[in-house]
Amino acid sequence: MGAFFSLAGTKARASEYNEVSQSETCKRQRMSSNFNEENPRLIPSLPDEISIQILARLPRICYLNIKLVSRSWKTAVTSSELFNLRKELGTTEEWLYILTKVEDDKLLWHALDPLSQKWQKLPPMPIVAYEEESRRGLSGLRMWNVVGSSIKIADVIRGWLGQKDTLDRMPFCGCAIGAVDGCLYVLGGFSRASTMRCVWRFDPVLNVWCEVTSMSVGRAYCKTGILNNKLYVVGGVSRGRGGLAPLQSAEVFDPCTGIWSQVPSMPFSRAQVLPTAFLADMLKPIATGMTSYRGKLCVPQSLYSWPFFVDVGGEIYDPETNLWVEMPIGMGEGWPARQAGTKLSVVVDGELYAFDPSSSLDSGKIKIYDHQEDAWKVVIAKVPICDFTDSESPYLLAGFLGKLHVITKDVNHDIAVLQADRHNPLGSFPSTSSSHPADSSHEHSDLLAESETDVWKVIAARNFGSAELVSCQVLDI
Repeated sequence: MGAFFSLAGTKARASEYNEVSQSETCKRQRMSSNFNEENPRLIPSLPDEISIQILARLPRICYLNIKLVSRSWKTAVTSSELFNLRKELGTTEEWLYILTKVEDDKLLWHALDPLSQKWQKLPPMPIVAYEEESRRGLSGLRMWNVVGSSIKIADVIRGWLGQKDTLDRMPFCGCAIGAVDGCLYVLGGFSRASTMRCVWRFDPVLNVWCEVTSMSVGRAYCKTGILNNKLYVVGGVSRGRGGLAPLQSAEVFDPCTGIWSQVPSMPFSRAQVLPTAFLADMLKPIATGMTSYRGKLCVPQSLYSWPFFVDVGGEIYDPETNLWVEMPIGMGEGWPARQAGTKLSVVVDGELYAFDPSSSLDSGKIKIYDHQEDAWKVVIAKVPICDFTDSESPYLLAGFLGKLHVITKDVNHDIAVLQADRHNPLGSFPSTSSSHPADSSHEHSDLLAESETDVWKVIAARNFGSAELVSCQVLDI
C-alpha cells in the first residue's frame, strides 16, 4: 500500500504549499490509467468499502497527493461518501483559512493544517463580469475581480460625510467572510462604487469556487454569523442616490436549500432616541461585529461620525422568537474595540472572548464575558502583537483545536499563529472591574503579568511578504 502513496511523487512534497500544477496532475493521471484498467479496485485484493475506510482515517493533508495516484483515487478522496464517513468516525480536522491582501489590492487565501504545520494556497477567486445600472439604463459590462481589495471602514465614513470617496478608485472591496457546512463564503462588497449582492462559495473538498444564490440587497462591510448551520448576514452599507447608507436589514442563508430568507431588521433602538434631528443625521448607526453565543446572535453597535465613534451597546437576535432585544448593558458597553468595525471576538468551548488593544503599540489583552455577572474580565493581560497602523486588521482571533488563537504579524513581518497554551483554564482569573479597590486591581495585574510567560506559543508562521491580514475562518472537515 505504501507503494501506491509514493506515486504522488516528490515534486508536490517539495513545496511547503503542497501545490501541484495542472499539467503535472494530468501527466500523473495518464501514467496511472493503465494501472486502473488492470486493477479496477482502489486497493488490489481489498473491497472498495474497506479502502474507503482506510482513506477516511488518513490525515487530510495526505489527500492532496493521494488524488494524484489515479482518477479513481481522486474521485474517492473528493466524494461526499468519504467525508461523511470521516464525520462518523470522528476523524475530521480543523484547518485555519486566512485571507490576506497583497499588492494591487488582491485578496489571496491560505490554508493552514495546524497538526502538520503545513500551508496550502487556495485557488484564486474567479474573475467575472457584472452589469451595472446607471440612470440611463445599462452602462455595459464591467470586469472586476472577486479577489478585489479592502479598505478601512473609516474611508466609508468619509464617503458618508461627502469627503473624497475612496470607493470610486477601488475595483472591489468590503466583502464579508463566513463559513458554514464545511465551505467558505465571500459575500457582497463593492464593485467600484456599487454595492454587490453576489455570494461566492469555496468547496475545500473539490478545491473550487462557485457562485451561489445572491443576497436580497447589495451590502459591503456586513457582519456574518452561524446559527443552527445557517449563515446570517446583518447590516453593512449600501449605495443609494444620496451616497452610502447604513443598513439595518438582515437575512439568512440555508446551505442545504441554497435559499436566502428575510430576518427582522435590527431596530438600532439606541440610535432612535437621539435628542435632535441634527445628531440623527450626523451620527450613523453601524453593526461593529457579530458573534454566535449561547444560541443567539450578539451584534455590538456604534454611532459613527468621522473621526469619532460612540459605542451604544448592541442587540441580540433570538432565532426561536425571531426577535431582536437590547444587549445586556455590561456586555454592550464593555465589548472591547480597536476602532469602529473591528470588534474582535470568538467563542471557544462555549466561552465568549474578545481582544482589547492596550495603549501600547506592542501589546493587548484578552477578555472573557461572564454572562452571569454581565461583565468582561481580563484573562490574559499581555498578547505579544505588533501594531501596524496602516493595516486594516493587524490581528485576528480564531478558535480551533479547543483553544484560543491570535493571528498577527511578528517583528519579522511573518504571519504568526499564536496559541494560548496554559495549564490554568482561561477563565480562572478573578474579575478586574472598576469597583475593585485600586490595590486589589494592581495585585491582580501583577499576578497576570507573572503568569504570561508560558501562555503563548507559535504553532505556525510564514513570511507572506507585504501581505496584510484581512480575515480568517476555521473549517472542520
